[in-house]
Amino acid sequence: MNFIKKIFSKSRSLEDGIFFGTIQKILGFQPVNIDFYRKAFTHRSSNKIDEAGHPINYERLEFLGDAMLSAVIAAHLFNKAPNGDEGYLTKMRSKIVSREHLNELGKDLNLVQFVESKVPIQHFGENIHGNIFESLVGAIYLDKGYAFCERFIQKRVITPYVDIARLEGKVISYKSLVIEWCQKEKRVFHYDIFEDNGIDGQRLFGVKLSIDDKVVARARATSKKKAEEKASQRAYFAFQEKIDKK
Repeated sequence: MNFIKKIFSKSRSLEDGIFFGTIQKILGFQPVNIDFYRKAFTHRSSNKIDEAGHPINYERLEFLGDAMLSAVIAAHLFNKAPNGDEGYLTKMRSKIVSREHLNELGKDLNLVQFVESKVPIQHFGENIHGNIFESLVGAIYLDKGYAFCERFIQKRVITPYVDIARLEGKVISYKSLVIEWCQKEKRVFHYDIFEDNGIDGQRLFGVKLSIDDKVVARARATSKKKAEEKASQRAYFAFQEKIDKK
C-alpha cells in the first residue's frame, strides 16, 4: 500500500511540476500558491469539495476575474481618454471585455488544455475560453495581489489589443444598431425565430428579420441570440449607409 502511495505521490508531483512550469510561462512570473490556479481550471462537473464542504470549481474565481478586468480596463481608459464621458468610457470598456473578445484571449493562450472536467471538452460551448480566462485573472489576484493582476492584464489584454481609435469603430451589437435605427426612423421591425435543425441533427435556430413587413435578412445559428445577431449584421450591411448617417 505504501509503495502505491509513493508512486501516486511521485506521479502527482510530476504533474504539478509540468502544470507549474506551463502556467509560469503564461503568467510571466512564478506563482506562489498553485492551488489557486488548479481551481481556476476545475469545472463544476468534477464535483470536488473542500474540507469545509464548499464546491471547488472556477465559477467564483470567474466572478472575481471579471471584476478585476473591468477595474483595470476602466482605469486604463480613464487615463488614456481624458475627453471621454461616462457613456463613452462604458461603451469602450464593453468592447474590450466583450464575451467574444475574452473567448479569443482564452483561445490564444490555449487555456482549455488545463480544464479538469468529467464532460468532454468538445461538448463545451465557445464561452468556456472566456470563462477560464476570467478565472485565471481571479486566481492571479488571490495569489499575487492587484499589482501583478494589473501587470498581467496590461501584458495580455491592453498592450496587444487595446487601440482606442480602432475600438471606436468596433460594433458591439448589430442588433442594437438596427433596432436604434428603426426606432429613430419609426420603422416597424420584427424577429421571427424558429427551429431550423441541420442535416446532422444539430439543433439550430433560424431567424427572419422583417422591417415594415418586408424580410430584409435571414440567418441561422446554434442559439437564438446568435441567429438574431447574424441576421442583424446582414441587415446592417444592407442598410449601412442609411444607418451610419443616423
